[in-house]
Amino acid sequence: MAKKLYVGGLPYSTTEDALKQYFAQAGSVDTATIIIDKMSGRSKGFGFVEMSSDEEAQKAVEQFNGVEFEGRKLTVNEARPMEARPPRREGGFGGGNRGGFGGGQQRRNNW
Repeated sequence: MAKKLYVGGLPYSTTEDALKQYFAQAGSVDTATIIIDKMSGRSKGFGFVEMSSDEEAQKAVEQFNGVEFEGRKLTVNEARPMEARPPRREGGFGGGNRGGFGGGQQRRNNW
């Protein structure tokens, strides 16, 4: 069974291919994903690597946690399941059901 690892401290310039090749030193890598910020399109500096087996995942944690990669010290550990988040608030800049920017009122032309 594959094991997903959290990899933090990634340089913003790192590619998924470079991450996959680096972790291949510890065993067979199924996937390597870098998390990208939706607004800026830049890396958030962390990602996930999925190893083919539990043994390879443990070896990767031991081999790469605290080690420097492309000038930055990595944090590597077993990924935890994503926690449920509270629902986001509707709207923006005035929010709610007012349509944002404090809208919601109709203008009337009294000419």
